[in-house]
Amino acid sequence: MSKEESGTTLKLNWGFTFLIGLGFFGIEILWRVYNSFVPIYLQSGSTVFDAYQASPMMGFGLDTVTTGIVMGLDNLAALFLLPIIGALSDRTFTKIGRRMPFILFFAPIAAISFALIPLAPSMIPIEANGNIAEMRGLFALFMIVLAIMLLAMSAFRTPVVSLMPDLTPSPLRSKANGVINFMGGLAGVVGTLALSPLFDISPWIPFIAGAVLLIVAVIALFVLVKEKEASVVLGDGNEEREVLHVLKKLKDVPVANRRTLTFLMTSIFFWFVAFNGIDTWFTSFGVTVLGLTPGKAGMIFSVALISFIIFAIPAGFIGTRYSRKWAIIIGLGIFTSTLVIINNITSILVIEILLAIGGASWALVNINSLPMIIDTSTDERMLGTYTGLYYIASQLAAILGPAVIGWFVQRADGDFRKLFTIVPIFFGLAIVSMLFVTQGEAKEVDAHGRAIE
Repeated sequence: MSKEESGTTLKLNWGFTFLIGLGFFGIEILWRVYNSFVPIYLQSGSTVFDAYQASPMMGFGLDTVTTGIVMGLDNLAALFLLPIIGALSDRTFTKIGRRMPFILFFAPIAAISFALIPLAPSMIPIEANGNIAEMRGLFALFMIVLAIMLLAMSAFRTPVVSLMPDLTPSPLRSKANGVINFMGGLAGVVGTLALSPLFDISPWIPFIAGAVLLIVAVIALFVLVKEKEASVVLGDGNEEREVLHVLKKLKDVPVANRRTLTFLMTSIFFWFVAFNGIDTWFTSFGVTVLGLTPGKAGMIFSVALISFIIFAIPAGFIGTRYSRKWAIIIGLGIFTSTLVIINNITSILVIEILLAIGGASWALVNINSLPMIIDTSTDERMLGTYTGLYYIASQLAAILGPAVIGWFVQRADGDFRKLFTIVPIFFGLAIVSMLFVTQGEAKEVDAHGRAIE
């Protein structure tokens, strides 16, 4: 609940907001499985990586740097696609809304290609395991499937995320984003606790199950959320066509807002370099340092995701009640501290406890960052564009993060403990950048929940 100076009292429609989160649920299911096992496929077969595995599996034998580049370069096209899709969906008007056409078209493509990820690794002959020179065709097939899946995911991610600000008044967006990320965290738990262990039975199972869950989530979203009727954003088709000149319009944003947008995007970049490093390489850490199977190693990270779920909605309340900026800074500080401690520990139980603390602190960061970006906007009709800008920063981090962190691991002779030395540095850089942010708190709204510019 938020009470504004105008006397307007707004209440979040919790049930409806959970329904909006179905799209994000479907997306995060796929990312959790993808980040857990694609790096394993890429590295298995390497003598360095297999030396740490109890039961080596079929793979392409890449080193950590090359694996990081592969995990990042597949996102390069998405870096440019995200803001374009955001701007296009801003000016798209159909009977089913602005965002739904993109979601309904690209989600099935993402699901089918995702389900096919294990195909190429399953065809690797034992004698060619880890020798990429003898299986260039299979590696090319693997990369094509990854590229199609990632491009399709990127094409409907911005419209999915834009639904929340489209359908939620500004003062309620931190709370609503807490719900959306709760759904994402729930998907992560399903991915790690329910789907990851199935990898040890058959690598196909988690990928096919994830694809099915995405399709079910998108169908439910379309049936239960009537986007066009629920929008709080004013405007008709003629007004929205101005988004074609989005770069020109961004130049007209007040200096203070542009300055905040720059520092916010810088912070987002740094903390997602850090988080992508942990997310991409944690299963490898579990396999090589803790001696676990890939399925069990993927499960450990669920502790952080469960904690994230528990604190996702409270994090939105904290950002709304006190300050989005300081909620983020405090969250980054706590997460950094837990990772520094993990660097010196081998006990799985203690690591799980620290990951739980880290997951709760990550909620403070992740829940309040997108609303801050959105509320630097001076034109509510450009919410999709600003969502796209958010994903420019995060996607650039996804491109560079795995390779950068992988390089440090390789410099340490493949010791994945190095994760917990370099990642805190990037979180620290994010904190420094956040100190210069001056805009992005909740706006005042009128009686209809629309922002007063």
